[in-house]
This record gives sequence, C-alpha cells and structure tokens, in this order.
Amino acid sequence: MSATTADARSPTGFARWRIVVAGPIVALAILVWAIVATDSLGLVVRDPDHVAAQYFVLVGTGAALLVVLDVVLRAARRTGSFPPPRATIAGVRRERWTPWRLAAAGSALFAFYVSYMAYRNLKAIVPLARPDQLFDTQLAEFDRAIFAGNDPATLLHTLIGTGVTTQVLSTAYVAFIVFLPLTIGVSLVFSRDLEAGLFYTTAQSINWVLGAASYFLLPSLGPVYADPGIFSALPSSEVTHLQGVLMDQRVAFLAHPASATPQAIAAFASLHISMSFTAALAAHLLGLGQRLKVALWTWFGVTMIGTIYLGWHYVADNVAGVIMGAMALVLAGLLTGVDLRTARTRRAGLVAVGDEAAATS
Repeated sequence: MSATTADARSPTGFARWRIVVAGPIVALAILVWAIVATDSLGLVVRDPDHVAAQYFVLVGTGAALLVVLDVVLRAARRTGSFPPPRATIAGVRRERWTPWRLAAAGSALFAFYVSYMAYRNLKAIVPLARPDQLFDTQLAEFDRAIFAGNDPATLLHTLIGTGVTTQVLSTAYVAFIVFLPLTIGVSLVFSRDLEAGLFYTTAQSINWVLGAASYFLLPSLGPVYADPGIFSALPSSEVTHLQGVLMDQRVAFLAHPASATPQAIAAFASLHISMSFTAALAAHLLGLGQRLKVALWTWFGVTMIGTIYLGWHYVADNVAGVIMGAMALVLAGLLTGVDLRTARTRRAGLVAVGDEAAATS
C-alpha cells in the first residue's frame, strides 16, 4: 500500500489536527487541575521518584523498537523475502513513518504519561482534600446486599480456592503494568489507520481524568484495608507485598505530604477495570480481529475476578469502572471527532488495499 493511498483514505486538514491534539488537550486539562488542586493544599505537582518519566522513556524505547519491527515486517511482506532488501526497508519507512505520523504518535504517548503524572498527584491528595471521609462501609454493605448477605471475596475464595489461584490472579493483576503500555504502543505502531491508535490512546488518557474524579467523589481504601481479616487466609504473593508497600507509603505521605512518595490507595472506582474495558470495547468498535477481541475480553474477565478476590475493589468499584471505560470512549469520540463507523469502514478498505498490494507485488 502506498503512502498516497493511505493518505487519501485518512482525515485531512482540521479533522486531522483535531485527532492529533486531542490527547495533549486531555493532558493539559488534567495537569492544570492537578496544579490548582495541589496548590490549594500548599503542595506542588511532582514526579519525585521519576516513575512517570521512567515509564515514558521505557515505553517510548519499546515503541521505537516496535516501529523497527513494523517496518521490517512490512518490507518482508512486500518482497516475500526475509530479511528484506535495505532499499525496500528504507522505502517502507519513508512511506509508513512520515514526520507527521512520528510526531502524532510521539505526542500521544507523551500526553498519556503527562496525564498519568497529573493523575498520580491528584490521587495522592484525596485524603488531604477530604480528610476522615471514607465510604468503605457503604460500599461493603452494597456488596453484601447484592450477594444475599455474603461477602463476594469470601465467595470467590471458597469457589476457586486460595492456593495456586491466588498466585495466578496476583500475577495477572501485577501484569497490568505491562498490559496497558503494550496496548498503547501496539495501537500507535501497528494500526493500519493511525487515527484509530490516537483515538484509543486519547480514551485511555481520559480514563486517568475520570479515575481521579471518582476518587474525590467516594474516597475509600478498599476491602483488603478496610477488613483485612477476610483476606488473611490468602497465601503470600506479589500482590500482598504490594498492598503492604502501598499502606506504608500512605502513612508516610500523610505524615510528610510535601516530601514523601505520593500515596496511591483509592478503591472507587477501579481503573484496572475501566482501562481493560476500554481496550476490549475499543477492539469491537474499531473492528479488530476476533483473536484479539477474545484475548482482551479474557483479560478483562480475569481482571474483574482478581480485583475482588485480592481485595483491591468492591463490586461497585468495578461496575463504576465499566461505566467509566465506556464514557472514556464516548468522550474520546467527541474530542477527536472520530466516527467509529467510518473508522471501521476505512480500516476494512486499508486491509483490502494492503492485501491487494501484497498479492501483486
């Protein structure tokens, strides 16, 4: 597929730039919110342990390697040989990764991690902005009300056991730190239609905003902190270690908010769920492959179970997470101007053109 063909099927002019600037607009909005909110408490926005910066560098490096892989694979497909000739690789790189595409993908990735940094600061100050206000009792009562007086985590422990299951769900939960940037990188690099990747990345950036807002709406710690006895029978795992570290950080932050690592405990709503749901639903809305959709829904289901089983979230947190994940896609559509029906049609056209080009080359 030539660059001319791809460009002919892509948005142009104002519509094209609207898609590109959507992510940075989200980043700017949440960053301004974080600056104003922290300043009202005598604090400043910061990345004290350089987590956001390190993630951006690591994920950016990974994305760059994916770009190389993308070019080589496309060149090999075009020539039918591996490794493909250098001239073909150079040609594919010029066609596929124009300065505009590189700038658009890079700015979306940068905006995503600026949004994350701002989100992290907002999440940290919830107990300072709403001191002594926790809704764990109400959220736990809601859970028991819909499960006939039973605690859903206890039901899961009884139903699927507390041995190997704990380690599997713990590993899956911790793997979210890989899952999220992987979906972002793949969507920006391998999408035949870059607008789809920008739309998806913008939606995930919006999830940071919605998540931060939900923490202020209903401050809560989560079942494992509010009622640790329910989870005392679970074997030690990476998650139990992480839960202990997070509580230590919360205590230190509340004692020294200006210098300590920002605390990161907040249950309502679940961003693991909202972001996983966004990924799975986006795959359907954008008309992606069946195997990918099955994999993403499987991930979503495992994450849903894990958040309850391991005590991170109440059922209400996950319900709210699903709603937020859908809202993020709707808002991303409004902000980017992407018409999902047109995007699916354009993607199908790009696939057809690409297949035809491969067959005749």
